Amino acid sequence: MSETASPSAPAMEQELNPWLAAETRFSEAADRLELDYGLRRVLRVPEREITTYIPVQLDDGRIEVFVGYRVHHSTARGPGKGGIRFAPDVSLDEVRALAAWMTWKGAVVNVPFGGAKGGVICNPIMMSQAELERVTRRYTANILEFIGPEKDVPAPDVNTNAQTMAWIMDTYSMHQRHTVTAVVTGKPLNLGGSRGRTEATGRGCRIVTEEALKRFSMKPEDTRVVIQGFGNVGSMSAKLMHERGFKIVSIIEWDGALYNANGLDIPSLMKHRAATGSIVDFPEAEAIDREEAMEQPCDVLLPAARENTVTSANAHRLQCRILCEGANGPTTVAADEILAAKGIFVIPDILANAGGVTVSYFEWVQNRQGYYWNEQLVNERLNELMVAGFTDTLAFAEKHKVNNRTAAYMLAVDRVAFATSLRGMYA
Repeated sequence: MSETASPSAPAMEQELNPWLAAETRFSEAADRLELDYGLRRVLRVPEREITTYIPVQLDDGRIEVFVGYRVHHSTARGPGKGGIRFAPDVSLDEVRALAAWMTWKGAVVNVPFGGAKGGVICNPIMMSQAELERVTRRYTANILEFIGPEKDVPAPDVNTNAQTMAWIMDTYSMHQRHTVTAVVTGKPLNLGGSRGRTEATGRGCRIVTEEALKRFSMKPEDTRVVIQGFGNVGSMSAKLMHERGFKIVSIIEWDGALYNANGLDIPSLMKHRAATGSIVDFPEAEAIDREEAMEQPCDVLLPAARENTVTSANAHRLQCRILCEGANGPTTVAADEILAAKGIFVIPDILANAGGVTVSYFEWVQNRQGYYWNEQLVNERLNELMVAGFTDTLAFAEKHKVNNRTAAYMLAVDRVAFATSLRGMYA
């Protein structure tokens, strides 16, 4: 296929399947590691996939049945860990891939968690708070025997938040007949949440971006950044990078994009979005086409929304020097080849956005200790693990002469395979 050719519809459908992408990247890492055939068979598939049907009475009295999933990919290194998303396009393949990515993500930053993920097919925008609570509580009750501090610890994800986690914690605790704060992370502070958790994924993105800048002898104040997505990850990345002196020249959202060559005032933009519900019509920037914004010249492009943002259809038009993947699975396998040919330095998702799972680990530890840390300590320990993950990944890349994504997968698969081998096969 030429650089400008468009893939066929079936080919693009294959390219956008997140589970196929996860499988492909795992297989490449396993090949390069010369992984034992048996271990390869074990690690390429989930341990458990749960599909549950969730009957809920809506506010108007109607009964609706929603479909929910929870997938445990691996618990070799510790309890499953991963978010729960509420969205109309949730699929088992997506949840399966996200669970695998959580396994590799925890291993890259070396926290003692396995990988899990969950989702419910629903449209939160069209649902009341009371309906969301009923869906959450019934979903929790349906998967109750599969979650817990020693089994699987959910967290927020797309369209879920601290309130959702409070409902899950309360539902689980009611069945246990005592309060169990460690069953979820991402909780409100006064219910056992951790300081620094809200900013954690964005802070992790900033940390690894700064590590990458050192390799190019670049300074934050000379670095132009484009951020796609202005939810928790995108907005926190923007806020923390802005505080560090980065020049955030463009923000891209689902309903529009903004550009300011001198850098956007991120605190003002966040206030505007809080007041209006949108980044559109922000007076201190010009509107720009969303695709044009993604493809403009910049030093750092940070996709922070959903999967499949960078594909074979647009990768050849990107003009960034560094791609920092704040979202899960934003780059397809086909796009990887194009980015490599262009010499773009990729900070892969399983490293770049691992700040969230790292501080989730800290929250879980604090819950189990009953002793809570101040934010400075949380951030110091986050910085330590993110820098170590970046250093270990780059060392693997140099040792094995592979790109950063392959190196991150090799590092993660090697760690999980070692733990699995040490435990042996229970028969």
